[in-house]
Amino acid sequence: MIIGVPREIKTNENRVALVPSGAEVLKNNGHTVLIETNAGKGSGFEDADYIKVGAEIVSTAKEVFDRAEMIMKVKEPIAPEYNLVREDQLLFTYLHYAAARELTEAMVKSKSITIAYETVQKKDGSLPLLIPMSEVAGRMAPQEGAKYLERSMGGRGILLGGVPGTPPAEVLVIGGGIVGTHAAKIAAGLGARVTLMDTSLARLRYLDDIMPKNVITMMSNPHTIRDVARRADLVIGAVLIPGAKAPRLITRDMLPTMKQGCVMVDVAIDQGGCFETSKATTHEDPIYTIDGVVHYCVANMPGAVPFTSTIALTNATLPYAVELANKGYKKAIRENEELRLGLNTYKGKITYKAVADAFDMPYTPSEECISR
Repeated sequence: MIIGVPREIKTNENRVALVPSGAEVLKNNGHTVLIETNAGKGSGFEDADYIKVGAEIVSTAKEVFDRAEMIMKVKEPIAPEYNLVREDQLLFTYLHYAAARELTEAMVKSKSITIAYETVQKKDGSLPLLIPMSEVAGRMAPQEGAKYLERSMGGRGILLGGVPGTPPAEVLVIGGGIVGTHAAKIAAGLGARVTLMDTSLARLRYLDDIMPKNVITMMSNPHTIRDVARRADLVIGAVLIPGAKAPRLITRDMLPTMKQGCVMVDVAIDQGGCFETSKATTHEDPIYTIDGVVHYCVANMPGAVPFTSTIALTNATLPYAVELANKGYKKAIRENEELRLGLNTYKGKITYKAVADAFDMPYTPSEECISR
């Protein structure tokens, strides 16, 4: 199979879908690997590093898309790339369709086959290709929140951990999954007082057992969110419904009740955001303020630490990429239920129900597509 890796063109997206060691593994399995020139530069990998392991460097994204049977990316295609995706071409990347109707319609129109990293799912319900970036984003969230709590950045001017004789910041983390767990650990490690919420009592029991004593757990519901949010200095939104839009848990009418200069970090922004006032921002222009509340809603947070993120991502995606390349996508999807759950569109049909439901579009079960 010919595997193509274009350079990411989303604003300040410095990650690349494949590190040189991953290209070497695919090459050793008998496949051709095309890398757009400078695709790895932002992550610290030069074209020469790919050439050494047998990859071919090509000069344009168009050539990558024209020649490759499978495209590996980090982020979803954006408008300039829509027409590059070909009919029957396999696209393997983060897609987050449920928050992006235009993208969904473009990929349906392309009649490509798209497998979303974020919906590849194991039998235990875990999301193996989302976990590494969730770990990065979760650990970054308190770091970014702490920065924008500084007065010069528009925040309250409070140090997350305080110092002896002063109170630490109050941090609310909504969602006890991978993002929330890592966010709570880092915030607690910096000395903040952390409230960690989830809707699963079993998950809260587990978190209560493993978290340090400056983390308290609470059942997530509208009343507790409202109550704790008005006392919080930093709110981290870390909720996820696989493949679907995030629920809006901090509503517009709650903002005037919150502290002036408090910061909200919406890690769920890729799925539409879990704050009603969230809108996607970039690393170049990461924040905006409504009713005195600072919003940080960068849609590709791990792109700010591309060396770490790229290696972590390839560690997770490479075994699936090898399987898709070795078997061909149809056989791989038939034989591997995890990849079958990752299939979101197939030759003009939406094969992931939450995406179809988000836009009231027709849904076709993946089993019907791959059985033909």
